[in-house]
Amino acid sequence: MPTHAGFTSVPDDVGGAAARGWWDANAAEYLAEHGDFLGSADFCWCPEGLRESDARLLGDVAGRRVLEVGAGAAQCSRWLATQGAHVVATDVSWGMLARGRELDGAVTTPVVQADARRLPFPDAAFDAAFTAFGALPFVPDAHAVHREAARVLRPGAPWVFSVTHPIRWAFPDDPSERGLTATRSYFDRRPYVEADDDGHVHYAEYHRTLGDHVGDLAAAGFVLERLVEPEWPAGHDRTWGGWGPVRGALLPGTAIFVCRLPG
Repeated sequence: MPTHAGFTSVPDDVGGAAARGWWDANAAEYLAEHGDFLGSADFCWCPEGLRESDARLLGDVAGRRVLEVGAGAAQCSRWLATQGAHVVATDVSWGMLARGRELDGAVTTPVVQADARRLPFPDAAFDAAFTAFGALPFVPDAHAVHREAARVLRPGAPWVFSVTHPIRWAFPDDPSERGLTATRSYFDRRPYVEADDDGHVHYAEYHRTLGDHVGDLAAAGFVLERLVEPEWPAGHDRTWGGWGPVRGALLPGTAIFVCRLPG
C-alpha cells in the first residue's frame, strides 16, 4: 500500500507503467464512487458535468468510425453507439474494461486493451478520436499519445481531449476554501506520485502547462480549434476530489482541447 505521496521526480518508465496496476486495483472502487454520475451509457467530459449531448464537440458521429482512448469502463463509447457511431474503446487497464462489461446492456461496444502510446490500429483508421480524462494525465510522454492519435486518424479528423486544467496544479487538491490559495509553482512539472516504503510507485499523474499541451499538439500536426473551459453550473453540488462548487465558482477545473488534423 502507498505510504508516501507528494510531488517528486521518478524515472519515466516507472511512472508511466504505474497506471495499469492502479486502475486494475481500483476499478471497482472508482465506479462505486462515480458510477452514478458517469452513467453506464453517457458521455461526460468532466466533473463539471458537461455532456457531449449538449456540447457536441465531436460533431455528428452517425456512421463515423470513432476511437476512445483511455476509455475506462467505456461509458462514453456506449453513448456514442446510441448516436449511430462505430466505436472502439481502448484502455491500458483490463480491470476497467472488464468492469465496463458489467455495465453492458442493450448497448455494447468493442473494447481493446492497449497503451495509448502504441495503438494497435492501422494508419487513418478512424474518423474521430477522443479521451475524457483518460491516458494523457498518466504518462510522462503525452506527445506520444498525440502522435498515435494523429497516425490513426484520417486527414481532417477531430481529436478532442479533456484534462485537469493546468492552473489547478498550482493549488491544493481541496474543494474547500483551503484550495483557493496557490501553494506550488505552475511551472513545477514534477508529477504527483504515490509510493510505498520500498520505493515502488503505485500511482503517478503528470502536470503540463497550457503551453506544453499546445506545443505537443503542434508537434503532432494538429491544429487547435477551441479551448473549452467549462464553468461550474448552478445547482451542481457534487464534489469530486478537488472539484466542487466552492472552487468551481472561482477557478477553472477542466480544459477541453478541440483539435483537428489538416486536410
